[in-house]
Amino acid sequence: MHENIAILLITIVVLGYGYFSKSLLRFNISGPMVFTSIGILISPIALDLVKVDINAEIVTITAEIALIIILFSDASTLNLKKIKWSIPSRLLFIGLPLTIIFASVVAKLIFPDESVIYLVLMALLLAPTDAALGKAVVTDKGVPLNIRSSINIESGLNDGIVFPILIGVVAMITTSQETSSDTHWLLYVGQQVVFGAIIGSIVGYINALFSVKTISKDKMETAYKNLIPIAIAILAYYVAEYVGGNGFIAAFFSGLFLGNYNDKLRENVENFVESESELLILISFMIFGLVFVPNTIEFWDTKVVLFSVLSLTVLRMIPVAISLIGTKLDVATVLFIGWFGPRGIASILYVLIVVHEVISIETHETIYAVVTLTILLSIFLHGLSAKPLVSLYGKKNKDN
Repeated sequence: MHENIAILLITIVVLGYGYFSKSLLRFNISGPMVFTSIGILISPIALDLVKVDINAEIVTITAEIALIIILFSDASTLNLKKIKWSIPSRLLFIGLPLTIIFASVVAKLIFPDESVIYLVLMALLLAPTDAALGKAVVTDKGVPLNIRSSINIESGLNDGIVFPILIGVVAMITTSQETSSDTHWLLYVGQQVVFGAIIGSIVGYINALFSVKTISKDKMETAYKNLIPIAIAILAYYVAEYVGGNGFIAAFFSGLFLGNYNDKLRENVENFVESESELLILISFMIFGLVFVPNTIEFWDTKVVLFSVLSLTVLRMIPVAISLIGTKLDVATVLFIGWFGPRGIASILYVLIVVHEVISIETHETIYAVVTLTILLSIFLHGLSAKPLVSLYGKKNKDN
């Protein structure tokens, strides 16, 4: 019954937000802010209208499908041929590893009783950024194109880079719990990554080739052009899982091949992302507010708050600043890029997958409390600050 009520309420919220979405955006109120708030409002800590178990089937299925789509769409909407790699490559291959390392070290200082491997897991869960939480940052033309695209590219690729490392850490934890051989987890991760990447690439390439031929001969109805991408993503996922690879990695690589095979195919994916995909993402934010906040709020102590604030500020900004040394960017730009590293949908979905697979909230409350609070703060702080800071930054660049 509770799950049926949740579905009904989600439908009502989607309708309500749809009717007033433009009006809300004028007040810097984003979709993730609305859906997260509604989730909290109907949860046991507020009106207590709905109580959904974190391992409920609706939660698991939504998380899996949403993560498939996110990884696929992030990869497919990036035009690798036109990317200017100078800033993004620094953010991804210097800034991202430093962020994970710094976060793990500081976490051990703040939470000395927690195992290092779990603190690394926490750092990985919080590593991906979500440009959509500060949408104005990547859409407002007051921000220079190279800065907009760099933030967008970082957000689009860092979840795909982090995920193989994440499954490696999860495999280490699982192997430790099962007392298997020390090399078992390494072989498992290697198989997952390699098979996932190969299957995803094959599925993406074959379907890209077939889609282009079908579209060029006008054999596909217009309505199906935007539905084909999600079918390809799910196909890649299940084929990879069947042969022993990781389905999420397969979805990422299939998107990478599909989106970079043909501009028209990439446009179809972008159309899908702007409509059907957006709905699933917003529902995921509602589940986050409904399920994770009530389950972790009692563990939000001073240490949890401290680390969450550090995660959104210095633990992100210092690695970004180090990675951008030598680019001749001014301090304002470095701070702007450093601040707009929101934690959002990828972190939420990674957490849901990890909880479902291996680690329950009851045994590692602090880890999940930190992740939940960091994401919650990011949803509102980055959402509210996006337009004002974009205006301020744009004005500064215009004056210069």
